Amino acid sequence: MAEMADILLKVVKDPRLHAVTITAVKMTDDLRNARIYFVEMGKDECSEEIMTALSKARGFVRRELGHRLQLRLVPDIVFVHDKSFGYGNRIEKLLAEIAKQDEDHG
Repeated sequence: MAEMADILLKVVKDPRLHAVTITAVKMTDDLRNARIYFVEMGKDECSEEIMTALSKARGFVRRELGHRLQLRLVPDIVFVHDKSFGYGNRIEKLLAEIAKQDEDHG
């Protein structure tokens, strides 16, 4: 996960990807596929622009991972927007509203 984040932030030249944070990496049991979960900083939804940039960078990222980790078989990479962060933010906002209402009425 750290290598993936480092590649996106420091090596990939696309400035659109500097707002992306890697939240998880899940590999299949046979290690042939990797699902890279990410969020776009400050947003609950992922923009089409970010998905396009990640799609274009996919091949480069695979090659870079292969070099860094010295893998014989580099997994196929699929980028997946991590919706759990947006869900967590909404719950946090709702709880804050409930707490404020309790203060106002109590």
